[in-house]
Amino acid sequence: MILVTTAGKVGTEAVRLLCEQQTPVRVLVRDPGRAGPLAAAGAEIAVGDLTDPATIDPAMTDVTTLVLVSPAVPEQELAVIAAAARAGVGHVVKVTSKASADSPIARRRGQHEIESGLIDSGLQHTLLRSNAYMQNLLVAAPAIARTDTFGSSAGAGLIGMIDARDVGAVAAKIAAVPAPHEGATYWLTGPALISNADIAAALTRVLGRPITYRTLSYEQDRANMIRAGVPAPIAEMNAQAFSLVAQGDAAWIRDDIETLLQRPPRDIDTFVTEHSHAFSPTPSA
Repeated sequence: MILVTTAGKVGTEAVRLLCEQQTPVRVLVRDPGRAGPLAAAGAEIAVGDLTDPATIDPAMTDVTTLVLVSPAVPEQELAVIAAAARAGVGHVVKVTSKASADSPIARRRGQHEIESGLIDSGLQHTLLRSNAYMQNLLVAAPAIARTDTFGSSAGAGLIGMIDARDVGAVAAKIAAVPAPHEGATYWLTGPALISNADIAAALTRVLGRPITYRTLSYEQDRANMIRAGVPAPIAEMNAQAFSLVAQGDAAWIRDDIETLLQRPPRDIDTFVTEHSHAFSPTPSA
């Protein structure tokens, strides 16, 4: 049995693909009412809360491989790792990022703490280090639909942006047959380095109307995200990350996706095409 925690952008795709392959998979969710599509696809639903360690142990019953993908909150993920060790789980596929103990971004420091705890646990593991997700653009989609413009403190910085579904596909592939990947770290990116100006050009091509990009300050970027509904601490970390992008922090690209999946990663035009409705104005009644 494979256990996936939790059913976010990456976890949902990993569960979907494992179900498609008829691989037994269980997904830990807090709200079973939102897990209907995964249950219908064939996943076993375990109800639990990462803030309540007592709910995690039952979900580990008969689990051989854990896909650990959840908010980078050390006490939560370390509790999951401890539960996996108690249950004798054979392998952990950890979805992470550009983790660093001295990063100015709390999320990256948290990921480093989690990774260190995983290594110290003695569990066999694989690390999936992802560049920025294309799905993060959906936060700006309502504003783009209304105004035909978007902004960021990333400036002209380049990003090896990746579709989260490709990360989910890698997680599913490794979880199904983990042994060849024991101890490996994979760096997961899209097919090309792109800037926000390139994203605006892709939106313009696909949507058939001009979309423009403007550079924001850190403060403007943070405030815009909060107005869009992003919790303030997350907005602050995102704005910090975007400011680092402007300095070249995300300008890295690898071919690990193509090597692992035997196909190219999705590009930005594909992502925008498949999500074009999100960036389009709602038709008037």
